[in-house]
Amino acid sequence: MDNLRWTTVLLVLFFHVIYIYNNKGVIGGAGGFGDGPQYQDVVMYVLYPWIMPLLFLLAGVSARYALQRQSSREWFRGRTRKLMVPATIGLFVFQWMAGYFNTHIQGTDKLADVPQPFKYLGWSLNGIGPLWFIQLLWVLCLVLLVLRELDGRDKLWNWCGKANTTTIILLGVLYWLGMQTLITPPAVIAPDAKTILTGIYNLYKPFFYLVPFLLGYFVFSHDTIQEKVQRAWMPLMAGAVVAAAVLTATTYGENNTTPEYLGRPLHCLYSWLMCLAMMGWFRACFDRTGRFATHMTRSSFGIYIVHYLIVAGLGYLMKFYTAWPPVAMYLILTLAVFTLSPLTYALLRRIPLIRWCVLGEKT
Repeated sequence: MDNLRWTTVLLVLFFHVIYIYNNKGVIGGAGGFGDGPQYQDVVMYVLYPWIMPLLFLLAGVSARYALQRQSSREWFRGRTRKLMVPATIGLFVFQWMAGYFNTHIQGTDKLADVPQPFKYLGWSLNGIGPLWFIQLLWVLCLVLLVLRELDGRDKLWNWCGKANTTTIILLGVLYWLGMQTLITPPAVIAPDAKTILTGIYNLYKPFFYLVPFLLGYFVFSHDTIQEKVQRAWMPLMAGAVVAAAVLTATTYGENNTTPEYLGRPLHCLYSWLMCLAMMGWFRACFDRTGRFATHMTRSSFGIYIVHYLIVAGLGYLMKFYTAWPPVAMYLILTLAVFTLSPLTYALLRRIPLIRWCVLGEKT
């Protein structure tokens, strides 16, 4: 589970390298390089459907393991420090720098008309970026505590542990139902409050991500369930690959983050099969550790927290202040995010107060 978690975090980093220069209409990037097909954007179609759902699923499994060793109060106190401190205080200490580039990312200053004293606030709020994940995860932890009280004797958890392989696959129906809670934005996009709130809701997808999180806690925290997924990982992976190929071939060029796209049965099928296949594959083939794996297990959360500053900052500067060919920008940005992110994390965790504010680690 630990190896799968940090591997998925590294895939998130690579996804953001491709995303920052996409030309498929996915908001937040610096824009693509003309109107051509940009076949490198295939990475978004392959990774986006499952990397974040898988992280929520693994978070649910980890929550079960942690709550077997800690009281609910101790666990939630730790979750608050680890998640909400970086996602609130950290915005004003570190993430405002990413927010600065986010407000300039399309080549124009979105806060140009804002009085200077309020720009820092605007940069800080625009610096949330990938931290939506830990903000939402904290909320889902609250929901979990309520459900644990209702299931005080673990009856639901024990019942879920009896699921067979067919039932596990059919749980994808819940996954699809979660996607149906997304909101289709107005046909005419206008910068009004309703459109902004719709966009925020569809970014956080609270009722969708609740599904893999709770499935992680109640279903996939059972060793017996993990063993069943492990035994079936090859056919699951084969099914996921076929679904990915058909989905990408038939939808390439579309914005793959819209509610209409995400709610398609084929998209949900691919996403669910890939989550299962990755869990089974890693349990079957990567259930071991070493110095590097141990280091990444400890560091991946911090790397996730700091990486987007490198992506947004360097991605913006290269796009609008150089005439370098696209291939050079992708290579430089990939190298930078995989080297500077760990270095930035290693530096910040050595500064006591900053360590707490930005990373949520004890001083």
